[in-house]
Amino acid sequence: MADVVAEEAAAHPGTPVEVFCTDEHRLGLKPVLRSVWAPKGQRPTALGHHRFHCLYVTAFVGPSTGETVWYLTDTVSKPLFAGLLAAFAEAVGAGPKKRVVLLLDNAGWHTLPNLAVPDGLRLVHLPPYSPELQPAETLWTLVDEPIVNTFVPNLDKLIDTITERCSNLTTRQPEISSRTNFAWWPKNQAPV
Repeated sequence: MADVVAEEAAAHPGTPVEVFCTDEHRLGLKPVLRSVWAPKGQRPTALGHHRFHCLYVTAFVGPSTGETVWYLTDTVSKPLFAGLLAAFAEAVGAGPKKRVVLLLDNAGWHTLPNLAVPDGLRLVHLPPYSPELQPAETLWTLVDEPIVNTFVPNLDKLIDTITERCSNLTTRQPEISSRTNFAWWPKNQAPV
């Protein structure tokens, strides 16, 4: 990863290079369950739906800074992901004056061919079956927090709750950075 950042910096002298990663997380009307304390002899319950309505949360995170960009969608596909890449590139200012190296997994909608990659973005794929190397994976416990062991009556309420949570997380950059900035993660390159 550090080699790719160095290549980008060498190929585009005088241009800053930032390093981000991205991942998706599916949430639905079935409850997110976690352990809780309960009185001795009692078992806690959590209501939930048995429907398969779901929401996909896509996070783009810069581990060095804790900067996050969030998108909520109702599906995943290559054309949709191409649109998310374009929106992300615009949001962070990727282009001729700023390069962004983006680490992502090998999901079918993340792979070439036929994936339109905006100017200024360089995609780097993780080795297969290695989610532990993906810094963005550590965000999902934070995203799930407001709906853990909670009954969500419908998809609109879930969207509202997760939208509010993602907005809140964008302001918590030090916490995001502490969770995602792995020891091996390369630093952003300032222009020389």
